[in-house]
Amino acid sequence: MANLYTNPNLSEGAQADADLPSTKVPPKSKPIITDVSVNGVQISEQNILAEAQNHPAENPGQAVQAAARALVVRELLLQQAKALNIEAAPEQMDDGSETPEDAAIRELIEQEVEIPTASKDECQRYYENNRTRFSSEPIYEASHILFAAGPDQHTARSIAKAWAHDVIKLLQDKPEAFADLALDYSACPSKETGGNLGQLTKGSTVPEFEKALQSMRSGQLSEQPVETKFGYHIIFLNRKIEGNILPFEHVEETIRAWLEAASWSKAVSQYITILAGSAEIKGIALLGSDSPLVQ
Repeated sequence: MANLYTNPNLSEGAQADADLPSTKVPPKSKPIITDVSVNGVQISEQNILAEAQNHPAENPGQAVQAAARALVVRELLLQQAKALNIEAAPEQMDDGSETPEDAAIRELIEQEVEIPTASKDECQRYYENNRTRFSSEPIYEASHILFAAGPDQHTARSIAKAWAHDVIKLLQDKPEAFADLALDYSACPSKETGGNLGQLTKGSTVPEFEKALQSMRSGQLSEQPVETKFGYHIIFLNRKIEGNILPFEHVEETIRAWLEAASWSKAVSQYITILAGSAEIKGIALLGSDSPLVQ
């Protein structure tokens, strides 16, 4: 491209000062996504980029694609509501009031999409097939001895591990000495109570410690030191209180809500697929099951 500015003070053929600003017209950036439309109604790139903020993704391109699909689905539903002369008064929601468009979409789905209710038998069957989901968490009553060393203290961690191994050998011969050895060696304040950590439930400790507890039985000493970011632990599981299965009657309504929410998503996805099949959609591949509206 020709230079749009010539310095009259330079003789012909002389080199311009490198510090002078470039006067070349920069090329226009390419649009990220273009020509997205539903039955001839254009969805602007500006609206898609604004919507992309609501679609976290691994990279901007994926967020833009998800945003474009969401706006296409929205436009499909709005056009169908208009075709059926469906309107509704906006309702107050937890995050603010609905827009008239959102209200129309809600009313359209309520009128056009049949959502089956979950029967008691279906809820019971789900309960029987997923009983562990309805169990209270087990409780662990445990004690430990901590040989502390930070994650990056490689030499200290090696020493801590060796000490832990030695103390485990002592405890295997003399388990009743646990409280005394905790007082002598542990770097945790619990040493003052013999290493007693009280009652622990899921999430009370770091994952490695919790995994070790789950594999132990009441009255058991850990056979190997348990490594965590804090260092190495010797664990004694005083008692494990197993979780109880909640009665079906206590969780029936929760199960019904889960099943009906899943049915709603599936039915709305199928409805959107039908609308998309009879619409002219350009610029984006619309996958009903991937639409953020029905997840």
